[in-house]
Parts: sequence; structure tokens; C-alpha cells
Amino acid sequence: MRQVGRVTVPSEEASATFRAAVAGLRSCQDQVRRIRPELCFEEVPAPRTLAPFATAIGAAVRVDGAEIATGRFVLLYDPAGQRGWAGPLRVIVYIRAELEPEIAEDPMVGEVAWSWLTEALDSRTAGYAEPSGTVTRVVTEGFGAKRTEPRATGFELRASWSPLGAEEPGAAAEEDGQDGLAGHMAAWCGTMCAAAGLAPLAAGVSPLRPAGRRRSP
Repeated sequence: MRQVGRVTVPSEEASATFRAAVAGLRSCQDQVRRIRPELCFEEVPAPRTLAPFATAIGAAVRVDGAEIATGRFVLLYDPAGQRGWAGPLRVIVYIRAELEPEIAEDPMVGEVAWSWLTEALDSRTAGYAEPSGTVTRVVTEGFGAKRTEPRATGFELRASWSPLGAEEPGAAAEEDGQDGLAGHMAAWCGTMCAAAGLAPLAAGVSPLRPAGRRRSP
């Protein structure tokens, strides 16, 4: 990074490193799609003020035409690091999924949803630090012109962490998916699939509800 007047200009080396990271994440999307055809991805606007470099990926889980879970994966890169980060990288994720009403009322929903993420990170990555997040129950009711729409229940998970073992964002993932940034993206995908009630990507992670109980499109 270099200073020009009051503007901080990223170095060409840092820019190239981040471009390699973005290319690696796109490659991971292709690999995940082969395993999880229910997942579809799209590039979405990245936050502009959180770090010198940022990219964002949106995803949805669709089964039989119904969208049953959505999410967002954001990668931040600041070569100088930031307070609360363990290194130059930070991952931020968001997941929203529908739940059956009786499941949404379970007081353990938050702990179970958080365990999906941590277990996926434990099994898919070389490590992570400074994890932080929230799990929120969501109840959607229609009023006025939307009063006939059925009541919907679900949850939202928001989390962030610092990837370890991937200090160079362009580092390629190993074939087993345990190293590099691809493993962190795969952990996010696995968590979305667990939230949607699909068989998990990561061994030992159980869905909260039977896979057959889904809302019709």
C-alpha cells in the first residue's frame, strides 16, 4: 500500500494477490456445484468500506423449484490487518433458511445452527481464529394485501472469522479441501446445506429437520 495525497493506493502485489484469491473462490464454486447441484451462485456487490479489498458471493439452495436457503460469503483482505483480525484476511458469512414452526421454537436452534458452522470449519479448513456471530429466529407474517400469505418461520446466521493457514489469499487448496480459502467457502456451503435439511458435506453434522419436510414452491 502507498499513500498518494490523502488516498491510500493498493500496491500491485497486493492487488495481484487478491485477484488470485478471487479466482480460487470461483474455482471452488465449480467444484461445489459438481457435488451439490442444489446450490447456485452469483456475484453480488461487495462492501466498499470494510477493507482495501473485498469480494462477495451470493448463493441459494433450490430443491424441486423451491428456494429453501440463501446465503452470502464475503472475503476481506487488508495487507496491514485490522483490530480483531488474526492476520490480513477476514471472512463474513450470512445464511437464512426456512424451518418448520415447531423446530423454530426449539430453544436449542441457535446452538445447533452455530455448531453446523464450527464443525464444518473444523473438518474443512486448516484453522480459524476470532470467530464471532449471531443466530436469530425469524417469523414472517403477511398483512394487508399480503394477509393471505402463509406464516413463515426460519433463522438467520451471521458470522465472521479469520482464516488460518491461508495467510496468502492466492494459496491453492489441497485436494482434500483442508487448506486455502476454498475450505472456508466449502464450510459455508456445507452449513447452508445443513440448514436446508440436505445431507451434510462435512461428516458428523446432522440436519436439524428431516430432508423431506420442505415448503412447496
